Amino acid sequence: MSAGWLRACALVVMGLFSVCALAKDKQPTVIVIGGGLAGLTAAYELQNKGWQVTLLEAKPSLGGRSGMATSEWIGNEKTQPVLNKYISTFKLSTTPAPEFVRTPSYLIDGTYFTAADLTTKQPATAEALKRYETTLDDLARSIEDPQNPSANNTLHALDQISVSNWLDRLQLPATARQLVNQQIRTRYDEPSRLSLLYFAQQTRVYRGVSDRDLRAARLLGGSPVLAQAFVKQLKTIKTSSPVSAISQDKDGVTVKVGSVGYQADYVVLAVPLRALNKIQLTPALDARHQGAIKGTNYGWRDQIMLKFKTPVWDSKARMSGEIYSNTGLGMMWIEPAMKGGANVVVNLSGDNARVMQAFGDKQMADQVLIRLHAFYPQARGAFTGYEIRRYSTDPSMGGAYLAFGPGQISKYWRLWEMPLQRVAFAGEHTDTLYPGTLEGALRSGQRAASQVQDLAAGKSFEPAKVVPVAAAAAAGAVAAKKGNFFTNLFGGDSDKEPVKAAAPIAPAPAPAPVPAPAPVQAPAPVAPAKVEPAKKATVKPVAKKPVAKTPAKKTPVKKAAPVKKPAAKPAATQTQAQ
Repeated sequence: MSAGWLRACALVVMGLFSVCALAKDKQPTVIVIGGGLAGLTAAYELQNKGWQVTLLEAKPSLGGRSGMATSEWIGNEKTQPVLNKYISTFKLSTTPAPEFVRTPSYLIDGTYFTAADLTTKQPATAEALKRYETTLDDLARSIEDPQNPSANNTLHALDQISVSNWLDRLQLPATARQLVNQQIRTRYDEPSRLSLLYFAQQTRVYRGVSDRDLRAARLLGGSPVLAQAFVKQLKTIKTSSPVSAISQDKDGVTVKVGSVGYQADYVVLAVPLRALNKIQLTPALDARHQGAIKGTNYGWRDQIMLKFKTPVWDSKARMSGEIYSNTGLGMMWIEPAMKGGANVVVNLSGDNARVMQAFGDKQMADQVLIRLHAFYPQARGAFTGYEIRRYSTDPSMGGAYLAFGPGQISKYWRLWEMPLQRVAFAGEHTDTLYPGTLEGALRSGQRAASQVQDLAAGKSFEPAKVVPVAAAAAAGAVAAKKGNFFTNLFGGDSDKEPVKAAAPIAPAPAPAPVPAPAPVQAPAPVAPAKVEPAKKATVKPVAKKPVAKTPAKKTPVKKAAPVKKPAAKPAATQTQAQ
C-alpha cells in the first residue's frame, strides 16, 4: 500500500517536472503585422532571439513606403547608427557623397541658383533665409530635451500655434517665403497644418548636425535593397494577407486574415495609423488611441520620377542635391540612369499634393514636366516616361509620414510608444526622435522587438502621463503674457502685444481612396523569401477572457533616420518605411 502510494507520488512529481520542462522549452511565438521596414526589423530581431515569427503583409509586395529612388542619401554612423549597422550587417553597397550635394540649391523664376549664387545675385532673399534659419535655431535651442518638448508651460503653448502663423510674423519677402514653405512642406506638411512645437522639436533633434554628416554616402539601390536584405533572412512571410481583427487575452493573441486565424503569444503591429483604423482590436482601444488614429496629421506627399534619355540641365546645375523651387515643383533631386540617361525625382508635398489629386497619373506628369520645361526647354524632347507613387491617397497610408498638427502633441505625444497588453507598436510614427525616416522605422522595429521580449519576461509597462489639454492651453496663455520669450521668437519686442496662441487647426481629413492607373515601368516589388499566400483554412476561435486594457506610451531616441531634417526631411535620404 505504502509502496504503491510512493510510486504514485513519484509519477505525479515526474509529470509536473515534465510539464514545467516542456513549458520552459516551448518556443515563444509572435506575429508581426506589416511588411515595411519597421515590421521587417522587428521580425528579424525576434527571429534572431529564437522566436517563431510569422510576418503578415496586406499587399503583394514588401517594403512599405520605401521610395522609388534607385539610390538614397544616408548619414554616417554618427547621425544614423541603426541604419549603418544594418548596412554593415547585410554588406550593402554604398558610395561616398560628392561635395556639391551637401547644400540645397534653388530654381527661381526660370533660373538655377546655388547657395553661393543666391548670396550674390539675390541678397535680399539670401538674407531673409538666413534670418529665418537663425530664428528657427533660437526656437529649437529653447527645447532642452527633444523627447519632452513641452517640458514647461511656455513651450507647451507653442503646440497651439501653426508654423504658418509663426512665419507670418517673420514677414519674409515673397520669394524667401515661397522657398521656406516648399522646404517645410517637403519635410513635413503644409506649414498651416504643422504644430510649431513639433517643428521646433524636430529642428532641435538635428541642431548642430552638419550636412557632411547627414549626406555622407549614397545607398545603392535605395531602401528597397535594405528591405530585400531583411526579407532574405526571414523564414515565414505571408503576403496578400490583410489583417481584419486582433483578439488578445491572458493566454495569447488570435489574428484574423479573412476566415483564417493565426495564434501566437504576442503581436507587433507595424502599420500606419490609417491602416490601423481598419483592424478591429479586442479589447477595443480607448478613446484617446482611437482619436489619435483618426486625428493625427500625416504629411501629404506623392512622388514622381521623370525619365530622360539625356540630361537636359547645364553642367553647373548638377541637380544632384536637394533643389527647391518657387514654382510648385516640390523638392527635386537627380537619380542616375542606365545608358547615359538621368531621372528627376520630384516630391509633391502639402497643398501641392492635395491639388494634384484631381489629376490622373499622366496629367500629373505633364504638369510637372511643364514646370520643369520652363527652366530647361530641352526637357520635352528628352522625356521618355515616368513613374508615380501616390502615398497621399493610398487607403493603407493616408499620407507619407507623421506630421503633428497644432494641439496634437498635447494630446498624442508618445502615445504609441508603449505596448497594450500583448501588442507592441512599431512604425515611423512611433519613434519620438526620427519620425518619417528610415532611421525612425528601423529604431521602432528594434524597440518593439525588445518590448515583446520584456513582456514575455513578465515586465509591465505603465501608460504615459499627459498634461490635460485645457490646463496646458491656460498655462500657455499665461506664459505668452510675459512677452519676452514669445515676442523674441516672433521677431517683436517686449513692449508689443504678446502673441496669442492660435486655435488648433484641424488636420485635413483622410482622403477618399482614388484608384490610380498603374505607373509606367513601375519598379519590381521586393521579392520575399519563402513568401506563402494566405491559406483559406478555417481556424476554430479560441474562447478566451479579455484582459483589462493598459494605455500605451511612445518611443524616444531617434531621428537617426534622417538624422536631421536639415536640408530636408531627407526626403530622398530617408525614405518612409513602416
